Amino acid sequence: MFDRILIANRGEIACRVVRTARRLGVGTVAVYSDADAGALHVRQADRAVRIGPAPAAESYLAGGRIIEAAQRTGAQAIHPGYGFLSENAKFAEACAAAGLAFIGPPADAIRAMGSKSAAKALMEKANVPVVPGYHGAGQDADDLAAQAAEIGYPVLIKASAGGGGKGMRRVDRAEDFAAALESAQREAAGAFGDDRMLIEKFVESPRHIEIQVFADSHGNAVHLFERDCSIQRRHQKVVEEAPAPGMTEARRAEMGAAAVDAAKAIGYEGAGTVEFIVGAGGAFHFMEMNTRLQVEHPVTETITGQDLVEWQLRVAAGEALPLAQDDLSIAGHAIEVRLYAEDPDRDFLPRTGTLKRLRFPEGDGIRCDTGVREGDAVGVHYDPMIAKLIAWSPDGRAAALRRLDRALAGTEIVGLENNRDYLQRIIGHSAFTAGTFDTGFIETHGDALRPSGAPPSEDALACAVLAIERDRQQKAAAAAAASAEPWSPWRLVNGWRLNDSGRHDIRLAQGGVDYVVPVTYRDAGYTLDLPSGPAACALEPAGDRLRVQVGDLGIVAGAHVDDETVAVWIDGRRTLFERIDPLAAVADLEEADDRLIAPMSGKVIRVMAEAGAAVEAGEPLLVLEAMKMEQTIVAPGDGTVGAVHYTAGDQVEEGAQLVDFERKEA
Repeated sequence: MFDRILIANRGEIACRVVRTARRLGVGTVAVYSDADAGALHVRQADRAVRIGPAPAAESYLAGGRIIEAAQRTGAQAIHPGYGFLSENAKFAEACAAAGLAFIGPPADAIRAMGSKSAAKALMEKANVPVVPGYHGAGQDADDLAAQAAEIGYPVLIKASAGGGGKGMRRVDRAEDFAAALESAQREAAGAFGDDRMLIEKFVESPRHIEIQVFADSHGNAVHLFERDCSIQRRHQKVVEEAPAPGMTEARRAEMGAAAVDAAKAIGYEGAGTVEFIVGAGGAFHFMEMNTRLQVEHPVTETITGQDLVEWQLRVAAGEALPLAQDDLSIAGHAIEVRLYAEDPDRDFLPRTGTLKRLRFPEGDGIRCDTGVREGDAVGVHYDPMIAKLIAWSPDGRAAALRRLDRALAGTEIVGLENNRDYLQRIIGHSAFTAGTFDTGFIETHGDALRPSGAPPSEDALACAVLAIERDRQQKAAAAAAASAEPWSPWRLVNGWRLNDSGRHDIRLAQGGVDYVVPVTYRDAGYTLDLPSGPAACALEPAGDRLRVQVGDLGIVAGAHVDDETVAVWIDGRRTLFERIDPLAAVADLEEADDRLIAPMSGKVIRVMAEAGAAVEAGEPLLVLEAMKMEQTIVAPGDGTVGAVHYTAGDQVEEGAQLVDFERKEA
């Protein structure tokens, strides 16, 4: 076993590797960019080395700097995590040349699977079924369009060197092919430095099933069963589970054997994932092999009882696999959800901000993998994942779902938009609970997954008001304690008034509706004038919660108050209110249709608009990129382009005016 390893990654995977290495008595070295100087993985590792500025190309993708950091700190091996350099054959070779073990497969295996086209050719030779399509070297746009026509629409354009949904576009009509190809090529070039494409037949109503494989340098190879990763948005996974719903033992054995054959065909070593697309009739086809550990590996760990990072370290150190195929078995069911800083109601746009409040649940069968803490910022440079929440139960899928629902209910995030509530709606949907879903689940059930739009409950409104009162009391008490005259009546925190009762209005807004709640101080608490009428209320702290009495109803709620908002959680349901300052000038915050502003902070990667040009509704004007995602800004109607305020390569902040636009008069 190694004495010390360097982790060439960040976030939750870096923290995950630190935990396993520490348990095995292996020292760890973290690397970090300027954006991650105070990050959790940096604090947890035994040593840490700065490798460059925030952009990944100048830090986490700078292989030479990472190798230098390993040599400088005496590390014997490099764990690449996932993403960044984890599937970079040249980096694996550079590690070997520097005398460092690369904790992953041989460079030749990475290279063999790095090109999806070449990988499919290899799989065909190994008798592993593949999706029909074009995997050739020719990349002329007209030739690719002709191949798509021959395959038959709908087709899927995929980056040959890609993964994670980058450089991937579904095309249903021939007239949309050229624009989709150009967009996919541009995205693939930016993400992988390679814009080569392949064309596949789009499989209708598909399930995405992947098999975890492991191999060592002694000729042993096993699979650790399957994961269902069908719940996706923009071809990126959102929910994963193991075992797959509806999987038979015969099909599991067949797919597992095909995955092991795929690994053996390329002389694989270490952890890998063979991904299959499964049609409605049950036929499965090879899609790709990810030559690394996957984000969703915890569900496999929980159903098998194995630590896959430990397996990685042992195999990279030259040891044989810890177990043979017959020694592996499935226990229970596990489901993982990915908590992202994103806005599901705005096409999953990534969001940035500071995690003002971050609470994760604990309990039997609950696991949370995260690389952030309360107070950390989520910026524009890296993936916007906040955490992975995993629930396991020995009693099957329904029990695991109940645990996961409770775990999400106990998760509290404030400071930026996130998908917690959206995930709750996914796992509560009848099609998901029944296991009758495919990769089109989110698109098919989009309306049902949107917020209900119901007004906030009076309980939530009362708790929000009382949370503000507690916040005011705490601040007033702190000011009184620091005062030279703490006995002054002006320092009292109980709403004292001479010959009168203290009263004031609290103004909140939610869902476009304003709520004004008059508050009157009483000896035993407050009276709140709620929409249904006055209610006697009281509150007391309960750790970081509130114990609230509203009339004859007692409530224990979570709450977070800041200058702009107040969030409350009751029975796991979050209600977020805006605080209205009655002394502030009233501003119209509605965005007019013709205000072409940046929906997210990021970089302008292409400008198609020209000042003075006449354009039609929907015509693309500018493309932004942030957190691995492209967003095209289009003309809101027929009209004329005015000034264009940015050029390709410029960084912009969310809300910045990008293009002036004058709508054509009707």
